[in-house]
Amino acid sequence: MHNLLLKRLNFDAHRWKALNRYFCNARDVKVPISDFCGHKEDHEVENPPTDDVQGYDVAIVGGGMVGMALACSLASNPLTEKLSVAIIDSNPALTRGVRINKDEPPDPRVSTITPTTISLLKDIGAWKYIEQHRHASFSKMQVWDYTGLGYTSYNAGDVNKEALGYVVENKVLHRSLLLRLQDTDFEKTIFPSRLTSMTCHSTVGSSGSGCSYADGQLAKLELDDGRNLFAKLVVGADGGKSRVRELAGFSTTGWNYLQNAIICTVEHKEDSHCAWQRFLPGGPIALLPMGDNFSNIVWTMSPKESSDYKAMNEDDFVKAVNHALDYGFGPHPQSSRGIGDMLSWLSKDLMSTDESFELPPKITRLVSQRMVFPLSLVHTNSYTAKRVVLIGDAAHTVHPLAGQGVNMGFGDVVALLRVISEGVALGADIGEVSLLRKYEAERKTANTLMTAILDGFQRAYSVDFGLVNVLRAVAFHGAQYISPLKKNIIRYASGEKAIPFL
Repeated sequence: MHNLLLKRLNFDAHRWKALNRYFCNARDVKVPISDFCGHKEDHEVENPPTDDVQGYDVAIVGGGMVGMALACSLASNPLTEKLSVAIIDSNPALTRGVRINKDEPPDPRVSTITPTTISLLKDIGAWKYIEQHRHASFSKMQVWDYTGLGYTSYNAGDVNKEALGYVVENKVLHRSLLLRLQDTDFEKTIFPSRLTSMTCHSTVGSSGSGCSYADGQLAKLELDDGRNLFAKLVVGADGGKSRVRELAGFSTTGWNYLQNAIICTVEHKEDSHCAWQRFLPGGPIALLPMGDNFSNIVWTMSPKESSDYKAMNEDDFVKAVNHALDYGFGPHPQSSRGIGDMLSWLSKDLMSTDESFELPPKITRLVSQRMVFPLSLVHTNSYTAKRVVLIGDAAHTVHPLAGQGVNMGFGDVVALLRVISEGVALGADIGEVSLLRKYEAERKTANTLMTAILDGFQRAYSVDFGLVNVLRAVAFHGAQYISPLKKNIIRYASGEKAIPFL
């Protein structure tokens, strides 16, 4: 029967042996045909691979910050450093690099990274490269809204830390991860291409090869340059419009916010180590420090307003930003000493020190282009299928109001590395869905909670109604004065706690 099958497929045995050697570090497994590899049997590949078909343990589709962080994590872990990895991304930055000129103003595309993310970057050896370029820490964050009814200040000292987070240009973060990966002996291949199709290929074992996939399957990826490759595990790290998610048939839940975010870099006279966020009727505006008297603006508003503000001349735009961060739309919050007196019955250990409201630095000029992008919420109903797993924005896209999006993606990296390492240690099939579901169980719960909280904030601050305004003020004062609550909020936002407010 085996010979008949070989004859029907016009099979060249030595080519199969070459392919199978890529996968001989796994024990013989018999895996059920299910999920991605099961419900598309009519799409299984009939033609045998040719000499130019390459096999890999892991294929990472998407070489952005999250995808590169996974590659660096695999390279830095003793259990996974021997895996062969393909990185598929047409971004020329992966092959040609990106010029970073410290004398130029910062790029408006930035990420706010938490202490937990910084720990990951240090563990995989990428942080030292970031330190060579411009980045800025912030030790304080002040949040208030346009009603003037309340505000909250968060300080790193409240949780015995030096910083609440760092603001890093995306190109610096990405370049640092790439440099770190290039500085390893890790077996990786970068394909400067786009994924066009993804199918499951039934493999046939070869006697004496040391491994058999007679009842298993591999993912076959076809690229737009005509090349093909096989992988035990395909990681979709290709962003909010994920091609992997589409090809694997993952369903999603979500909606558009009917809001756009306008981002840019601005300059002010004095330096700042505080992150500022004010909630306005149309959406929040954030001022994030970037060092050297520069800050990043992330301003959420309606699509019509974003078009108007983008077209506005620079002087008028600067005036509009200062207006939004100052008296625009409502008064400054007043001292909350009266509220503090009402809570004086709490023990001193439960009370935070009263900090007066501060004004953000006055913007003097715009130093970058203004960029606009639409906002939406997208959450994939399942993160895993046979031989396929999603991480980062491919699995979840959230509102930027708390700067948590990329940190959620880095959290995915940590969890997926743990699961892959476990599979390697046990000699298991790293593409087996029962193993991958351990990753999903951990990250889907955490990401769903964070998504719900951010969506709740967005909705709560989109309503201008008396009772809602009062409830928001109560929340501000509670976070400002009740020390355990404030500390828990900081630790949750930093990635140190799985559940907020507890």
